[in-house]
Order: sequence, then structure tokens, then C-alpha cells
Amino acid sequence: MGQRVVVTMAIPQCGVDVLEGAGVLVEGAEGRAPMPRDELVARVGGCDGLLCMLADRIDAALLDAAPGLKGVANFAVGIDNIDVAAATARGIPVTNTPGVLTEATAELAWALILAAARRVVEGDRLVRGGGFTGWAPTLLQGLQLGGATLGIVGAGRIGTATGLRAKAFGMRVLYFDRSASEGLDADGARRVGLDELLRASDVVSVHLPLTDETRHLLGASAFAAMKPGAILVNTGRGAILDEAALVAALREGRLAAAGLDVYEHEPALSPGLAELDNVVVLPHLGSATMATRDRMATMAAESLVAMLAGRRPENLVNPEVFDETRPG
Repeated sequence: MGQRVVVTMAIPQCGVDVLEGAGVLVEGAEGRAPMPRDELVARVGGCDGLLCMLADRIDAALLDAAPGLKGVANFAVGIDNIDVAAATARGIPVTNTPGVLTEATAELAWALILAAARRVVEGDRLVRGGGFTGWAPTLLQGLQLGGATLGIVGAGRIGTATGLRAKAFGMRVLYFDRSASEGLDADGARRVGLDELLRASDVVSVHLPLTDETRHLLGASAFAAMKPGAILVNTGRGAILDEAALVAALREGRLAAAGLDVYEHEPALSPGLAELDNVVVLPHLGSATMATRDRMATMAAESLVAMLAGRRPENLVNPEVFDETRPG
């Protein structure tokens, strides 16, 4: 009998083909909704591998329910849904899918920047609702990006790719990160502290991973420090923002608008957020291009096949589980 893996949500067929081509028995993967916790715990009991999503909580209790688990492949770049230390303590390798979604997520960040700056969703709603009675000089005036300043919070792959696209709009770029970005530096961007970035930027775009240090990094004091009428965009992780404070800043007009693809309590929205006209909300579409999702599926499946065979996989986030005595 082949080895058995649980895939917690439907993925592109190319990923399933990789698993089945390696003789792996695939279970789960039927719908687009997260697998209920009790069902996931029940399914992993006799499985050899797990291909999970960012909505799945892979903690010590779940890992203990799967004593034969040989690997966890996360269908995401971020790994804040996985207790990596618990997996490492049990000798279970964990992988993610970095790199392949950089361009898609940077493009989505710009879709949000443009939509928020030029009030695209508000305009669409006005026209569809029959409220458009003709051109008017003061109708839905927004932010002109040419000559404005873009602040990048987190200049990893995605933040850098987002910042590099600003030149096409004639924007100045500032960025905040603990490390310098060679790409942004070469393009004329300037690395600054977070306070300076918030004070000087017309648009702030967030691209950080969620850690203990970044949770609620941007809250009431940060929003108060931003330029009046600035725009905030988040394609990183929702809990980097204090959403209750964001709702207040948007409602009171301290910020002109926001564009969000991720949420603090995802998939739920914080109270008041959905009622605001000056916020664009998307259902976590950062990597949602066909090419990117296919590559993520293939990458996660190939990593899982390697782990099932005892080989060191690509994109291993806890390399300490592979030592000189382990095969591969």
C-alpha cells in the first residue's frame, strides 16, 4: 500500500498529479473551505504526510495525533500557522512555498494602491447604484500617485518587487526593514526608520511576516503619525495591523483610505470595517494567479514527496531536523 497524505483543501490538479505520480494516496482536498479541526485531527491519525493551508492550525496537539507524520508542506510562504518548534522537536520537517508568489503579490498590492488612491470601488458602486448623473469637478477626487511617496514596510522579496514598480508611477520610495534591500537601494529608494516612513509617506504598503515583534506593529499611534489623508495597504498578514484602531482612523478621516487583502481575524472582518466606503477589501488574493497557484501546488507536492522518501526537501524551514544520520 502506498503512503498516505492528507491535503486539507482543494489545490490545482498539477499538485495532485505530482503526489499520485509518486504512488501517494491522496485524501481530503475536496472543497474550498478550511477543513474543520476535528476532521483534520481524525484524518492525520494514520497519515504519512500533510499538505496544509495557512488557515490550518498545525500545533503540538495536532502533531501528537499523527505519530507517523514524515513531513508538513505548507501551501504558503508564511508559516505562522505552524508551530515549527513543535514539529522540529518531533523530528518532522516543514516546508513552505517562497519565491514563486512574489510577482503576483506585488501586482495585487498595486491593484489595491490604485483602487484606494483613485476610489475605484466607490466609483463602481456609484455607477451600479444609479447615482452617476454626469461628470462633475469634485466627484470622487483621489490621490495622484505621480510625485507622491510610497513607504514600503518590509523589504523582502515582495516588498522590494512592490517598491520597484513605483518608478513607473513617478513615485519616491522609502522603506523600513532591519536589512538593506539591494534592489531598492539600486533603484534610488531610501531606507529609513519606521517613524520617518510613516510621517513622510502618502501610501504605506505592508509586506512583513507575522511574528511576535510585528503583531500590531501598526496601531493607533502609528496611524496618528501618518500623513493626514494617507493610504494604507496590507498584503502581508492581517494581525500586523490593529484593525480596531484602523477602523477608527478611517472613520475619523485621519487616513483617506485602505486596501486590505488580509485580516487580523481572517476570514472575519473587525466590526465596522465592511461598512466603510473608504476601504477596499479582497478575499486574500495575493497569490491568486493561475500560474502562481499551479507553481505553489507543484512545489508543495514535490517537497512532500521528498520528505516521504526521507530526502531533504527544497524550501525546508527547519533544517536542523536533517542531520548527518538522516537519509538524504
